[in-house]
Amino acid sequence: MRLVTTTDFHSNSSELGIDKLVSVFKSTTASYKFYWLISIVELVEQGQVEIPMTRLFARMISNSWFTINYFHVSFGKADQLQEMVKRILELEPQLSLGSSKEEINHALESSTNKETRTHLNHLGKNVPHWFLSSWFPKHTQKEIYFRSQTFDHDCLYGLHHDRIVINPIWVNFLKQNAKLIKDFCFWNLSLYLQVRNPNVPDIPNKLIKDAVRNGLSQQTNQFWKLVFQEYGSLDCIYTGKRLTFESKNFSIDHFVPYSFVSHDLIWNLYPIDKSENSRKSNLLPNVDSHFKPFYELQNKAFELIKTKDPKNRFLEDYLAITPRLDYLKVESFRNTIQPLITIASNNGFQFYTSTSAL
Repeated sequence: MRLVTTTDFHSNSSELGIDKLVSVFKSTTASYKFYWLISIVELVEQGQVEIPMTRLFARMISNSWFTINYFHVSFGKADQLQEMVKRILELEPQLSLGSSKEEINHALESSTNKETRTHLNHLGKNVPHWFLSSWFPKHTQKEIYFRSQTFDHDCLYGLHHDRIVINPIWVNFLKQNAKLIKDFCFWNLSLYLQVRNPNVPDIPNKLIKDAVRNGLSQQTNQFWKLVFQEYGSLDCIYTGKRLTFESKNFSIDHFVPYSFVSHDLIWNLYPIDKSENSRKSNLLPNVDSHFKPFYELQNKAFELIKTKDPKNRFLEDYLAITPRLDYLKVESFRNTIQPLITIASNNGFQFYTSTSAL
């Protein structure tokens, strides 16, 4: 994803009115337009030019699914897409937080659940015709539907009650510039969401689900293995269970969930009882109960690596907390962790209760 301008687009026609397409996003009070155009471009890439409305609505949901359900990015009070996506997750039992786009698209296009259908149809009330308002300023919904069907003003598509038909003069442009158009949409969407999530890190990378998450083998073998070797065993901060490197009875976990911080910095990683890790998932730790043992474990590891392996590249991860890499002060560490957990909680992340507290 990068900043895209109109000069980046490839076009064999100077009369397409690209400026009208770009101007669609000049005044945006909801996220629908971004996901609408992204969905259109994805389907045109597949060779579809007559596209059922339901197929587009399903893609709008699947394209925003992970951002809303996994990363808990706020779309603001005026934007109904967030609540819609959350509700559909509850309504469709075959879908889960980790469902693929293909699974979501198929489930929604074929859904017989009345409430699901109502939510999908809601997306058709305004988005399809207001998206064309750059071509038809000051026109009513009825007028836009009627005039677009003859591709008046060389508009992007013709509107019908159950489908859109892509204007033939736009097809090649959409195919040739598909990646650029999607980058343009995601860039502007990230700006839209960053305003509504000023303290949430890494918004751009929370718009698209990673195909494969980065593994933590380097952090395990080049950092935590050294700590295990020095101390023989470490205690899980949740269960008190003794963890050893040889027994492989631990996982490396993110103290503040990856789905919020979106990074693998070593100061947020620690070994945890493997079975407890699966229960904790992407829930938040309780600062009152869990921060102290987490800090003590981190401080023990930091002091050891600083002394035994001062050139260890993972020490650089601590620079944001201790710029001189001298001491890992508890106040500095808490001042880094506490705001992240507070903001994550405000964005909808739930707190974890360890099995030892049950």
